[in-house]
Amino acid sequence: MIGEEMAAAVQRMQEYVEAHLHDPITLSGLAKAAGYSPWHAARIFREATGKAPFDYIRSRRLTQAALRLRDEKPKVVDVALDFVFDSQEGFTRAFSKAFGIPPARYSRLTPAIRLFMPRKALETYRALNQKEKKIMSEQSKTIFVQVIQRPQRKLLLKRGLKAADYFAYCEECGCEVFDTLTSIRDALYEPAGLWLPGHLIPEGTSRYVQGVELPIGYDKSVPEGFEVITLPPCAYMVFQGEPYDDEHFMEEISSIWAHIERFDPKVYGFEWAPEEAPRLQLEPQGYRGYIEALPVKRLTP
Repeated sequence: MIGEEMAAAVQRMQEYVEAHLHDPITLSGLAKAAGYSPWHAARIFREATGKAPFDYIRSRRLTQAALRLRDEKPKVVDVALDFVFDSQEGFTRAFSKAFGIPPARYSRLTPAIRLFMPRKALETYRALNQKEKKIMSEQSKTIFVQVIQRPQRKLLLKRGLKAADYFAYCEECGCEVFDTLTSIRDALYEPAGLWLPGHLIPEGTSRYVQGVELPIGYDKSVPEGFEVITLPPCAYMVFQGEPYDDEHFMEEISSIWAHIERFDPKVYGFEWAPEEAPRLQLEPQGYRGYIEALPVKRLTP
């Protein structure tokens, strides 16, 4: 495993790629961004991301092209040229191979596809180090609490086998499920990790899943390995922490969990309702604070 300095170099290369998706990219340009020789830059890039640099670049271009086709409905040839493909035919072949559907048909139907949404190398390195060291924060922080209502809706989800948390789920299903969920244009809200109530867990499947909520009338095709279930209307009590540095996300999750453990929902006239709906966590993003929501129901007078 590469160290922190090399992880930072790989992240600089990733940022260089994102800034130049519409321009020709050379290995020498990547190496200059990294501050290493081309050979060494390519080696650590593959080790950190699991992809050779130009496979990574093509995957990112195809993903951004798919999002543009989904949201803007441009001509396929324009997208091909914007993302530095030599021809519409070459772009169509690459797109079809990556996503299993030609770009023109995808733009029309917008089914769920598996996008390539890589994690930043340095942030990943620091997060893994935090998990291993089990760093815990003792600081007192403000936790914002509110109650929201969810309508009847569908949930597109992928189940694991035994997973009870995010890390176990990634070991069972991989860490790319969010990439597929993010591609769904009809989503009501952003993708989430969810702890299912007992009656929604078939035998031999996991309590923790990842999914995205959809309108009750959603009827598009379901990606292989996923399924759709219906959720009834419910109330959620949402807990949101203060903004934090992304590398400290494990501390922030622990802080919110400790607060929830001590919290009495009766203060708001509610009680916990764990069988009413899944408990859910949004992707940790430091700029907004960590967010988690638990189902509740109003106390009977």
